[in-house]
Amino acid sequence: MATPLSADRFLAALRAEGVKVAERSGWRTHNRNSKGAWGPVNGIVIHHTAGTNSLNLCWSGTADLPGPLCHTHLAKTGVATMLSAGRANHAGTFAANAFNSMLNESSTHPRPDAAEPVDANARTYGIEIENLGNGSDPYPAAQYDQAVRWAAALCRAHGWTAHSVIGHKEGTRRKIDPSFDMDAFRDAVAARLAHDAGWSPGTNTSSGDSAATKTGDDDMPDYVNLGVAEPYELRPGGWDSIEFTREWSDTAGDHATNGSVWARGPARFTGTVSLHIEELPVGEVVQARMSEYEGDRFVQDHPIHEVIGTAGGTFAVIPLTKRIASGRGMRVRLRNYSDQPVTVSSAVLTVLSWKES
Repeated sequence: MATPLSADRFLAALRAEGVKVAERSGWRTHNRNSKGAWGPVNGIVIHHTAGTNSLNLCWSGTADLPGPLCHTHLAKTGVATMLSAGRANHAGTFAANAFNSMLNESSTHPRPDAAEPVDANARTYGIEIENLGNGSDPYPAAQYDQAVRWAAALCRAHGWTAHSVIGHKEGTRRKIDPSFDMDAFRDAVAARLAHDAGWSPGTNTSSGDSAATKTGDDDMPDYVNLGVAEPYELRPGGWDSIEFTREWSDTAGDHATNGSVWARGPARFTGTVSLHIEELPVGEVVQARMSEYEGDRFVQDHPIHEVIGTAGGTFAVIPLTKRIASGRGMRVRLRNYSDQPVTVSSAVLTVLSWKES
């Protein structure tokens, strides 16, 4: 347990971590402390807004749920606006098993129980990341990096590990945010915590190191953000590579126009592919896997992830974290195990990759 940071300490921690902070007038005293306890604090909750231009809503809230709705609002541009230094209406109640996993900094985060006895508003910090949350709205690299820095700053200030960071969807069955993979996000937070607060990839300034000792092993990552321009049919049967026909960013230069390969070795990468699949019967499965190729020759697969059909359309966020050897390219392949065609209505890949020698 920890005493909540004061407004000054909160700001100092964020700025030391490299967060681009803006202060909303009155944020230091804007809170819901009159409605319940604020602290002790035990962790950090990550949200997406499910809308755009959401700063004013996060400040004011609604008649049924008054603001502030988070401690910090993170815009698409990467600007983090401070909205509160006290209790905020961001998390509601949490399942005890999920909360205790965060409290105990467990390396596993179980599916939340149905019962929700924990007042998470009293015990956690919250950030709202501006995103539609529909699986196809991308998180710009600058925004994602600032979210990682924000979470790492609070972990560092309290002496917590990255497992004190939880997604709203990991605390309750009522929510689906954020629409990115939390294990990959925690890995990025842990990478920051292994270095001094001012670290950026490429500086190699872990404790005891100096900027003068930087090497070429940790350059600034390339940002790859791809999608599919139109829905397509996935028939039952064999494995089918996703052809990414929309390219928002490919600074690595590894994605050929409308191609399936999005990473080429030697490199390491981390990120996600977000899928929206329609007409998949409840309980039926589409499997996803990362597959290595040499040219057009299949070489090997990496762990299988199952997407299980739910009513009203099926959403899934698949983690993509691996190293790939020289001369090989990485694809994402899907297989429809149901006995009827389904529609892949969106597939959005977001990856940070580092070239290796």
